[in-house]
This record gives sequence, structure tokens and C-alpha cells, in this order.
Amino acid sequence: MAQMSMRDALNQALHEEMERDHRVIVMGEDVAGGSGGTSGNIEAAGGIFGVTKGLKTKFGGDRVIDTPISESAIVGLANGAALAGLRPVAELMFADFVGVSLDQIFNQMAKFRYMFGGKATTPVVLRMAMGAGMNAAAQHSQTIYPMLSAIPGLKVCVPSTPADAKGMMKQAIRDDDPVIFFEHKALYSRKGEVPEGEFLTPFGEAALVREGKDATVVTLGRMVPFAMKAAEKLEADGITVDLIDMRTTSPIDEETILESLSQTGRLVVVDESNPICSIASEVASIAVTKGFHDLRAPVQKITAPHTPVPFARELERMYVPSPNDIEAAVRAVLEV
Repeated sequence: MAQMSMRDALNQALHEEMERDHRVIVMGEDVAGGSGGTSGNIEAAGGIFGVTKGLKTKFGGDRVIDTPISESAIVGLANGAALAGLRPVAELMFADFVGVSLDQIFNQMAKFRYMFGGKATTPVVLRMAMGAGMNAAAQHSQTIYPMLSAIPGLKVCVPSTPADAKGMMKQAIRDDDPVIFFEHKALYSRKGEVPEGEFLTPFGEAALVREGKDATVVTLGRMVPFAMKAAEKLEADGITVDLIDMRTTSPIDEETILESLSQTGRLVVVDESNPICSIASEVASIAVTKGFHDLRAPVQKITAPHTPVPFARELERMYVPSPNDIEAAVRAVLEV
């Protein structure tokens, strides 16, 4: 299998889907260029993180559209284009800016199919970069997937590997429902194996990335490689864990989580978002309401603190859950 970064895997997915279906269009701030309005080089960057590089040269300005800096306009344009028969992939740059366009998402995009009795669909993919660890401060570092996962009518993806990023992006573009696609900034350059040829990653199917017998660790996004580091340290002491990558937070693969819990009896949930109404809270709720009799210890939640993301590098390091935090939580549930 080919080795590539998550950035290149997403770029490849966009190229393949635009070749396959002429209805797929890409829009957003600097998705076509990115070097500045007077540079004359339209493909200089392909967006702030380089994910859309090469698309405009190949598919033209009618299908790769730079927009004004207006998130509500981008989402409104994507909604209208989808209702008219296109399949837009819209980029909002940083997920933190989604609040500007929340009515277009919360009250419009998510509800069209329901309100029109299934006669209308909104096949929009909203791409947005998230996550702390890049010293980008409080307005450019949040992980807000719990907030959007709570909205009925949306599907929410949080890939952790290049292979899943490609497979899930292709699945998202072909889905007739609106999909929110979160990309962690710290994972764009992370390389991994990506299968050759056509493949899709289905929504609502978590990945069991490591098998063990002593505890279940459920996580997503950047926390997956952190949990892998913790699992490797624990194994040196003879402690093994099931490590589950959720992949999607709406829908959630409850079956895989509960099946693992029934085998291990102990659960640690790792979530980079803030603790109140987090994905960690939702997974803990699933375990308590549907797997209570399998639990041999209280569920441990590892999250960021309930504060904005700090700008100072030292404080940001303290804010983000670490492999040491995960290792300590697993050891704690084993002591009960």
C-alpha cells in the first residue's frame, strides 16, 4: 500500500470524486489559490492547509470556487447548490468559525430532508480544521464535534489516519445527507498506509485498532495515536487494552463499544473536547445505560479542562490530554 500524509489522502479523495462525478464542486476561502489576490498564481497553496491543491488547474473555476470571507454565505451557497442537484464540498478553514454559520447548519441544512418529507436532500460536505497543539490560541484550536454531533440530521466524521481520511471523505461526498468533516490540524502531515484503488469507509463502524483483555479505551482523532503510545507502555507491564477508534460521532458504533466492554469490564474514554456534554460523556452514558452489568469499575473520562484553549505553549501542553494521562486512567480502573 502507498504511504501518504492525511493531507495528500484528502487531496486524492477530492480528485477521484471530482473525476467520478461532475456534480461534485469545491468552495471556500482560498480553496483555489491561497497566495494572495495579486500573486497571479492560482494554485500556490490550495487552501490554508494545502488540501485542495491542484483542483482548480484540473477542474477549472466553475467547479473550484474561492468565496468571500463569510462563513454564513459559504454554507448558504452550499445548501442552495445541493438543493439544485450539485454535491458541494465546502471548507470553513477553522472549525471555530462555524458559529457564524450555525443557523444555516442547525436550522436549514440538517432539517431539509425531514421537513420536506424526504423530497429534498442536502448532499453537502462541510470540511473544517480543528484541534489544539499548534499554539493557535483560543479561537483557532477548539474541537467542537460534540456540539455538531448533537444536531439531528447531520453526520459527523473525525478521522485519525490517512486511510480513513480518504475513505471517509469519499463516503461523505456520496452521502445524500449533510456531513460535517473534522480534520485535526496536527494530523495533516501524519503519514500512513492508504489502500490502492477504490474504497469507502462506512459511517457508524468503529475500528478496533488494538486488541487486549484488561480494559477498553475508546477515543477518536488525534487522541488515537496518543492512546496507542499509552497502550504500548502498558503492555510492557503486561496490561493489554482494546483500543477503539470511533471514526464517526454521529452515528456512534455502540455495538463495538459494548461488545468490547462485555469482554474487559473496564472503560476509559479519551476526548480532546471540553468535558461537559462531550463525546466522552455520551460514550460513558452508553456504557452505563446499556452495559452497566458488565462494568467492574467506574468509567474514566479523559478530556481537556472546561476552559478555552490557552495560547501559551506550556499551558496548551497541560490542556491537551496526554499519553501519560491515558496510561494513568487505565491503571486507575484496574485498581478498583
